[in-house]
Amino acid sequence: MGSHHHAGAEHPGESGAADTARLLREAAFEVSRSAREVRGVAARTGALLGSSGFTRSTLRHPRTGLAAQWALVRALTNGAGLGFALGAGDGALRRMGQAGEVCGRESLANRVAVTSLRLRAGAVLAHHPELERDPGMRRLMEAVTGDRDVEALRALRSLLKDKGAERAMSTIAPLFAELSAIRALLDENPLNDEVGWQIATGEALHADPWFGISARHLAAFDAGEGAAVPVEPDGDQPWPFAAEGSLMGFLRNIDALGTDGRILIQDVRGPDGVVRHVLQAPGMAPGKPRNDSPQDFVGAWSNLFDPESPYTRGILLAIDEYGLPAGADLALVGHSEGGIALMNLAQNDGFCRRFRVTHVVAVGSPIDNKRPADPRTWVASVTNQHDLVPTLDGRGAGSGSVFTPHPDWYEVDYIDSSHDFPLCHSLGTYLGNLEADLPDARHDIDEALTPYRGPVLRSQVYQLKDRANPPQGYPLLTVPVAPVATSAGPAELPVRYYDSTAVVAVFAVEPGRAASLLSDTSWMSPTRIGRRVLVALSAYEHRCASVGPYNELSLAVLVNDLWRPRAHDVLRELLRRADTRRTGRQVTALAVTSPEAEAVSREVWGQPATRASLDVRLTANRLHAVLAAPAPGATGEGAKAGRPLVTLTGDLGPYVPAPHVDCVLYGRTAEATLRSMVHCAGRQRFHAAPRVRLRCAPGQAAQDEPLARQVRALGLDGARPLCVLSAPEYQARRGAGAPLPR
Repeated sequence: MGSHHHAGAEHPGESGAADTARLLREAAFEVSRSAREVRGVAARTGALLGSSGFTRSTLRHPRTGLAAQWALVRALTNGAGLGFALGAGDGALRRMGQAGEVCGRESLANRVAVTSLRLRAGAVLAHHPELERDPGMRRLMEAVTGDRDVEALRALRSLLKDKGAERAMSTIAPLFAELSAIRALLDENPLNDEVGWQIATGEALHADPWFGISARHLAAFDAGEGAAVPVEPDGDQPWPFAAEGSLMGFLRNIDALGTDGRILIQDVRGPDGVVRHVLQAPGMAPGKPRNDSPQDFVGAWSNLFDPESPYTRGILLAIDEYGLPAGADLALVGHSEGGIALMNLAQNDGFCRRFRVTHVVAVGSPIDNKRPADPRTWVASVTNQHDLVPTLDGRGAGSGSVFTPHPDWYEVDYIDSSHDFPLCHSLGTYLGNLEADLPDARHDIDEALTPYRGPVLRSQVYQLKDRANPPQGYPLLTVPVAPVATSAGPAELPVRYYDSTAVVAVFAVEPGRAASLLSDTSWMSPTRIGRRVLVALSAYEHRCASVGPYNELSLAVLVNDLWRPRAHDVLRELLRRADTRRTGRQVTALAVTSPEAEAVSREVWGQPATRASLDVRLTANRLHAVLAAPAPGATGEGAKAGRPLVTLTGDLGPYVPAPHVDCVLYGRTAEATLRSMVHCAGRQRFHAAPRVRLRCAPGQAAQDEPLARQVRALGLDGARPLCVLSAPEYQARRGAGAPLPR
């Protein structure tokens, strides 16, 4: 491995700005050391005051002991001494100190630390004189350093209003760490003091600087075991990846991946003929957090504090699936959150024992608080000073030369003309800067990556997820299937409906009219409610089914037990499981839109299916179900619909949630009655006062359509249903029809 390099920031500015900034940073470092010493004195003083031994000594010698106690209390509470430093103690003293801070009391150590941070801010202003000239920024700095929270909020609001969110955030970025720490140390919230100290002294953060929320609690929002699924390119077009390994090629690959949860692993043959491997990881996606991908703001925040995140676990699963050999040379290249996740892997001892991580290149990533487990790993960090994201680890532009936790890293901290955030954080902007403005840095990193500069032999993209997704339709539709032959081709049983919409309208009709539909099955007894018989008109839009998508409209009469019918059977039977239920629905007419559905319905379930033009839609709370005649002269699949024959349309009205009830359907063949069960799932709604209306068109065309003819025979033309059951998201499975000897 060649020698490591460190590239300082490229700072334009007036003559002497670099010297001024250097002196201010040196002074800030010395003042921060003094602040640490003062804090240590306060902690030791508080520990002595709260110790049980000192208390016992005071009780034994009250005259001198009380005087000593009073002297310690004055030292810890007097503004001319250590300030209000009771919070440096433990137990009751610490709680008293926190209460004092809530009331606005401050310790000397905090004030000295704030002085160090102000010197760091001055060093930033030496390189960014435009910030000091900006009245809005000057007002914000004065309010924050003066502990005037209300005024600071007003200044920030004014800055956002005058510059816009993008420009304002990039303006604040160079001073974000310092302003956050100053606010944490001066505000009345005792929970974020420790974070302010961590920024002021260059330590790793363990909480957010604004509210002091623990990293452990923040990481809890990014839950999941992680998952990785291989992804192939769409169509016949290959992935637009570089054919040769290089820094710009790897970064362009990351740019091509996007931020929807994908990563890339490649095999590259180096100049020495050895095959090495490169893992490339994009950053977070803009917008609100997503539950399907670890590449979001919550994931980035979690990766910043927690090395064990869904992103890193997903990457490990991808590496396992890829089959990376143990001991292989591996380079990690990432942008934004991707750089954080890869650095988490590089600092994992087990991972570095398994693979030889030779290089880590992070662009726009806050990784300063991390260190690779293998000291031989070469690390490069490229950050834009107006990019807010790299400052989230508490090390902003002002701390760059005050604390150098990694003097052996190659660091590029630069300024460019793009001051709009998040534009300056985009990988496209970094690519443009490396190409046009940072040729030396690009050359140096490319030279370090020489072992990985060569032809790409293999590329594999993986889709990462927070959690592994269950199979489609799990658990209802994950059942054994068996093939069955039909006149329209092979099908699988049970038939599975993965994504459907279901609406069942229940009507009450005269018993004599219903009996006419069951004339060939006189032993079937229709279900009665009072003096009426119940009939169900069901409309389905099957968007995804194992027999292909189709629409369905069916008419069925509710019937009692086929052998021992009893009054009100249906009410009792609804409490039973479908496989033990004796009642069901006898389907008397069925219209479907595909030949596969027609064949299965007729040959497997014994239902009188016909193909028709059928449109079923449930939009919001409004149903549109229309059975239409073919247009004049239209024939074949996809023929245009003519005039409506049967319509069930209108608003479904108010509803209450209702449980899904599996159902039993009966069909008829020449030899037997077929009984099939439908097991369903999904959130169902019960509409007690629906405003839909069923209409049947007059004329011979309606008379020739079986379903329209039966609707008219039942006297339902113009009728409103008693009630409606609807399920916008409906899943179901339906097995083969079991023959019954009746």
